[in-house]
Amino acid sequence: MVKVAVFSAKPYDKKFLSHVHHRHSSSHAGSKSELIFHDFSLSVETVPLAHGADAVCVFVNDTLNRQVLEQLARAGVRAVLLRCAGYNNVDLRAAESLGLFVANVPSYSPEAVAEFAVALLQTLNRNTHRAYNRVREGNFALDGLLGKTLRGKTVGIVGTGKIGLALARILRGFGCRLLAFDPYPIDAFNEYGEYADLDSLLAQSDFVSLHCPLMDSTRHIINEHTLAKMKKGAMLVNTSRGGLIQTKPVLAALKSKHLGGLALDVWEGEGAIFYQDHSGDIIQDDELMRLMTFPNVLISGHQAFFTEEALTEIAECTLRNLDDFVRKVPCKNSLVHEGKPLVRRDSVPVRI
Repeated sequence: MVKVAVFSAKPYDKKFLSHVHHRHSSSHAGSKSELIFHDFSLSVETVPLAHGADAVCVFVNDTLNRQVLEQLARAGVRAVLLRCAGYNNVDLRAAESLGLFVANVPSYSPEAVAEFAVALLQTLNRNTHRAYNRVREGNFALDGLLGKTLRGKTVGIVGTGKIGLALARILRGFGCRLLAFDPYPIDAFNEYGEYADLDSLLAQSDFVSLHCPLMDSTRHIINEHTLAKMKKGAMLVNTSRGGLIQTKPVLAALKSKHLGGLALDVWEGEGAIFYQDHSGDIIQDDELMRLMTFPNVLISGHQAFFTEEALTEIAECTLRNLDDFVRKVPCKNSLVHEGKPLVRRDSVPVRI
């Protein structure tokens, strides 16, 4: 019996993983595995919960640095199953040196994230969040709710993987002009728009949506210098990774009204806050709290992926990866191989 310790397990994780696990109970891994759910995130303090497990199943805000991985290996854990695309929270070189199996879910319902990005964009643009609150108080005035028609506007898409391409398909239906920046251009995008360098994209776009991985070359890709190159009044949407945006320059750009609006589903310091109820707490993240005071800022709690279809795909792929580990066969979603971490276009660490 292979035991899997599932960390950061919310009720929906338990529901979908258990359902798929039961449905696959007659498959290779299903009949040989047991899922043990833990509400806590994986960290140095919670590693003991993995004792006796052969594998751990983790999410985006679990900590898998060298120290944690070494403790897992000493506890007998041999596999790390990521139920997400991102792996920037995993020290892959340490995992490889320890002989650990590591696999992710490279893509899941890209339409779910793309649709949510559009929902954020239009909510921010048309002020539907403010209208909702007004009407509930009996205020039907339209002053302050003015938006822009998307048709004919230029939208810049930073990253044209599966999600960026799905977003392009949707926005093409709105009649938008689409520009994209990606160091790995794909022919499929040419049907919807054209590629440009990042500076040109920022200068021309009325709206910018981020769909690129978080790595050294993209960390704080939105910073003081790139913000200055953005079209005055443009709106920025991020449903990828919080670390793509440097907060202090964004605050300054909002205060000066150079940046017309900001919609975030991710946050650089989200690990200590997101996926938990802090309604009775004093949140200590001053920059996040400052952003929430702006009327032209929307923040949601990393929910763009959160659809029935996506959760089913995540559970199925995670258990397929477990199946490959149990049967000791090559896993197409493996992130370590032959003495070094794999670097593949189809496994870059965000919703591609």
